[in-house]
Amino acid sequence: MLLFTPGPTPVPEAVRMAMAGPTIHHRTPEFEAIFKEARERLMRLFGMDECVMLASSGTGAMEACVTNLSAKKVLTVNAGKFGERFGKIVQAFGLEHVELKYSWDTPASVEDVKNALAENPDIDAFCIQVSESAGGLRHPVEEIAACIKEINPEIMVIADGITAVGVEPIDTTNIDALIAGSQKALMLPPGMAMIGLSDTAVEKIGDGDGYYFNLASEIKKQRQNTTAYTAPTTLIIGLNKMLELIETVGYDKFYRDTKARALATRAALEAIGCKLYPKIPALSMSAVYDEDANAIRSILKTEFGVNIAGGQDHLKGKLFRINQMGLIPVYESAWVVNAIEWAYERLDRRPYDGLASKVFNEVYFKNEKQ
Repeated sequence: MLLFTPGPTPVPEAVRMAMAGPTIHHRTPEFEAIFKEARERLMRLFGMDECVMLASSGTGAMEACVTNLSAKKVLTVNAGKFGERFGKIVQAFGLEHVELKYSWDTPASVEDVKNALAENPDIDAFCIQVSESAGGLRHPVEEIAACIKEINPEIMVIADGITAVGVEPIDTTNIDALIAGSQKALMLPPGMAMIGLSDTAVEKIGDGDGYYFNLASEIKKQRQNTTAYTAPTTLIIGLNKMLELIETVGYDKFYRDTKARALATRAALEAIGCKLYPKIPALSMSAVYDEDANAIRSILKTEFGVNIAGGQDHLKGKLFRINQMGLIPVYESAWVVNAIEWAYERLDRRPYDGLASKVFNEVYFKNEKQ
């Protein structure tokens, strides 16, 4: 079975083997050496001033960023389940909250953010997804972040990059916290979150807030190549191996290959009549609006051994989403679009003629070299 959901993603064999070794204690020189290596590689991935690893899902990192980087009022963008989640976290901690809400196919507007800041000068943090995976949407995060910092450099810009880190280069010049998750482009099992931080964010954190998700405690300990609480040792070993694999490929090629697969997949799907859902699609996945989404997913799974994701809430049964993150063999992506074309024939939508594969190959090999 090919796992093509946009998280969790399949774990490469080399990473599985690295994680299959004997368990080692987290308070030992042996693990500290591994932690140091993984941390240095993670810093290169983020391209930021500081980073921390947390034994939690990505939601834990979202909570940690909200509680440690805001004390007054938070502006959030809600264009899907995960933007909605930022708002729920803010409300759970009793912080004042302003929300910009969009349909799940629509990116946030710079002008809307400007207006919200003008109307709420006491906002001290801004939360947004880089890639809102509920609808496969890419927000113009870098442009919005630059605008915010021009208006007020003290506002903390928190970007959920869980389905963006490791997918494409992200300009972090105006981002204070960038969140990643283990089970996405980094191709690990679920259970670990990572946060890249700016020096400004580290200063704002100060003594931190809370107990388990106190980022000051973690920064202090992780600079010593250990963690404040029990480390997810197996996942950190796997992360170190995965980042080694990516660095062996080279980040430029890694990002170029991901983009080539994404553009080829989109072109192939459009060629056979699929309706891409978001107005500005993310490179991490292709999201297709289709009233037959459940039937298509079922055909792919039972007849072609492909597992893709569906939609949520009002898009349940009307959306299917195909992963493009990670070190994915290109022939697997080609197989997926070919299988979707066969599913369309099974549903009497169009006769199979191999168009999806043909277009995929043409577009992929054109972009793979660029």
